[in-house]
Amino acid sequence: MPPSTITIDGPVASGKSTIGYLLAQRLGYLYLDTGAMYRAVTYAALSRGVPVEDEAAVTALAQALRIDVVPPTADDGRQYTVLADGEDVTWEIRRPEVDGNVSVVSAYPGVRRAMVAQQRRIAAGGRVVMVGRDIGSVVLPDADLKLYLDASPQERARRRWLERRSRGEDVSYEEVLAMTLRRDEIDSGRAVSPLRVPEGAVVIDTTGLNVEEVLARVLRCLSTTDP
Repeated sequence: MPPSTITIDGPVASGKSTIGYLLAQRLGYLYLDTGAMYRAVTYAALSRGVPVEDEAAVTALAQALRIDVVPPTADDGRQYTVLADGEDVTWEIRRPEVDGNVSVVSAYPGVRRAMVAQQRRIAAGGRVVMVGRDIGSVVLPDADLKLYLDASPQERARRRWLERRSRGEDVSYEEVLAMTLRRDEIDSGRAVSPLRVPEGAVVIDTTGLNVEEVLARVLRCLSTTDP
């Protein structure tokens, strides 16, 4: 039997979301990108008139808000359905105003503690691939299999630049590289749940590898710790 709880951590644009989704599809597991939960809190704050700069108020909201991530409930391209107090907010959490505020909300220690508790609640049922930046180190340190995907900053910036260009965005590679380096600095330097390689995780460098090659290495990890 494959491991029941699988965590995939790594920096921005390392491929963890793409690989996590494909792995969950292959296994028939729930795919849970924990970033969606922080987005749900951010959307709830914005839609309910809670100032995102008010740490105490946003933390209280996160503690009271029930967030569930379940398999897709609609055939509209979604990878999962996000429910906030029972309301389907799957697409609402992708709005530009959420993009612009989620980094502030996700940095609040109280919000992170509230989300960790909810992530553990969801993972308790097993058969889950959970993706994020502190999953194997903080959320599920006893997961059956912990993976850490990485790539050079230049490679990750190139991927994100191509992705944004494909959406018609007028952005330079240099801009994206600077943003990538800044995001790495924030994620690795924050006081609460910093990005790091979880103890016992299998590290896979995805630089120069395509999706199929990375997935093949991950699948080999289901039965061995040698990638």
